[in-house]
Amino acid sequence: MRGDPRIEIGKISKAHGIRGEVVLVTHDRASEALDDIDTVWVGGVQRRVVEARGTPRGWLVHFEGITTRNDAETLRGQLVEVDREALQLEDDDVLLSDLVGCRVECVDGRPWGTIHEVTSGMQDLLVIHDGELERLLPLVDEFVKNIDVAAGVVIVDPPEGLPEHKR
Repeated sequence: MRGDPRIEIGKISKAHGIRGEVVLVTHDRASEALDDIDTVWVGGVQRRVVEARGTPRGWLVHFEGITTRNDAETLRGQLVEVDREALQLEDDDVLLSDLVGCRVECVDGRPWGTIHEVTSGMQDLLVIHDGELERLLPLVDEFVKNIDVAAGVVIVDPPEGLPEHKR
C-alpha cells in the first residue's frame, strides 16, 4: 500500500545447500536491490544479510543466525520486505505497490476506477475496479500517460474495446 514503511520484494522459495542459504525469488527479476541492502524482514522478523548473490533463478541469500539447511527450511514460503528508505530510488521511480489504491482517470477527466492490484508477469497489468467492473490495463506508456503517486491519481488513455469483466 502506498507509503508503507516496508516494501515486499519477494519470497523465500527454498533452502539451498547445507550451510543455511536460501533462494529468494524477487517480484522484479531484474532488481538489484539486494546488492546494497544489509537488512531485510523475513516473515515480519528483521534479519541481517551476511551475503547475497544473484543467479538466473533468484538470489542466494545467507542470513545471520541461519547456519544449517534445517534453519533455512524454516524460512521457506516467507515473504521478504525491505525498508522503503533502504531502496535507492530515483525521483521518477514508482514502486508498483504504491499504485494500489490510486484513482484512475481517463485523459478527458472521466473517472475510470481504482487500482486494486498490479499483477506481474510477461507484462505488468493494472487491475482496475470500477463498481462491479474489473478492467485489466497493461502498464505501458502507450496507455498510462501520467502517474502522480503523491496525489494518488493515474491518468490513462485506454485502447478502444478493452475487455471489461463483472466481478
